[in-house]
Amino acid sequence: MNILETINHCLQSWGVPASTANAVDNAVAFFLIVLAALLADILCRRFVLPAIGHVVKKTKATWDDVLFSPKVMTRISHIVAPLVAYILLPIAFPEPTAGGTDLLRRILLVCLQLGFLWLVDALLRALYQVYSAHEALRGRPVKGLLQTSLVICWFVGLVIVVGTLIGQSPWALLTGLGASAAILMLVFKDSIMGFVSGVQLSANDMLKVGDWIKMPKHGADGIVTEVTLATVKVRNWDNTITTIPPYALVSDSFENWQAMRDSGGRRIKRSINIDVNTVRFCTPEMIAHFHTIPLLTPYLEQMQGQQLTNLGVLRAYLVAYLSSLPVVSRDLHCMVRQLQPTAEGVPLELYCFSTVKEWVPYENIQSDIFDHVLAIVPEFGLRIFQSPSGLDLQRMQSTSFTPNNKK
Repeated sequence: MNILETINHCLQSWGVPASTANAVDNAVAFFLIVLAALLADILCRRFVLPAIGHVVKKTKATWDDVLFSPKVMTRISHIVAPLVAYILLPIAFPEPTAGGTDLLRRILLVCLQLGFLWLVDALLRALYQVYSAHEALRGRPVKGLLQTSLVICWFVGLVIVVGTLIGQSPWALLTGLGASAAILMLVFKDSIMGFVSGVQLSANDMLKVGDWIKMPKHGADGIVTEVTLATVKVRNWDNTITTIPPYALVSDSFENWQAMRDSGGRRIKRSINIDVNTVRFCTPEMIAHFHTIPLLTPYLEQMQGQQLTNLGVLRAYLVAYLSSLPVVSRDLHCMVRQLQPTAEGVPLELYCFSTVKEWVPYENIQSDIFDHVLAIVPEFGLRIFQSPSGLDLQRMQSTSFTPNNKK
């Protein structure tokens, strides 16, 4: 620093005391350091960073647009000024204790450490955006991993900052904190469990944003909207929000309907009860009537000469009816089966898959199918079982009443 020596020599030649001349030298040196740091910051903001951004915009890749976004570039510029000042400080003040340079060095080092932490924070968030932009990776529960990484980085960084301020080794502070690890684990229990659960959910592909899950224990039945370190948010079909701890999804069972949505169809499985008293062998008149139904023609020709029952013909008709519907999948199972008879009659179950999987259209299709089933059953001489109501009992009593038993 020849300029400072020249200033000091001139001041002493003018009769200024040596202590005063040294103080002026320190002030001038400090001013020059601040000026150099500000100049470096201006050059970085006005020329270097815009040049990098201009180059990034010309590339075809999209990931660099996120990694070199204005937010990340601004964080980089925050490091330049304290870095330049930290480098020039020993040159201007060779003696560590001169003019409080040790305190200034610590402050500048803390500024560098905080700036680096902010830069790492921005880079991790940018990496999360790049990761989420990929179609194959979109929706994975990595937000919890991001939050855990941020917590760890800031925790370690703040320990280093405190060690720098008090002049102690960060490793000594971390070693001291190891003695209170049990307390830290108790405080961050949910975060630790959430992190581990997030890793399991992501590694096993158990859950991702956009999945339809059902977990009655927690009152969840809807679409996963967010997976974070502490909670999994589910928007239910009634537009309420249910929050579930991530570890509950690992420790307890839940239904994930996403596989159904990605498959070829959504299952229709519902039964009707046929009154046993109406099941009988088909008469020639009934066979003649069945020949008027086009969907039964192949079945009747195949079963010609065999003894048929009206219930069996109904099953054959329903199979043909389901197969004729364009909304019923041809690639998945389609059948009408008879279940174990009960006190409510003979259950006849329709089992097929709808190619339409959205909730409201699916329910409309299922309702239309069973509207037709309920309406066609009487054509086969059958009756749907229904528990007697008060009106039915009144009709039975009025039918069985005769004047002879009138008192």
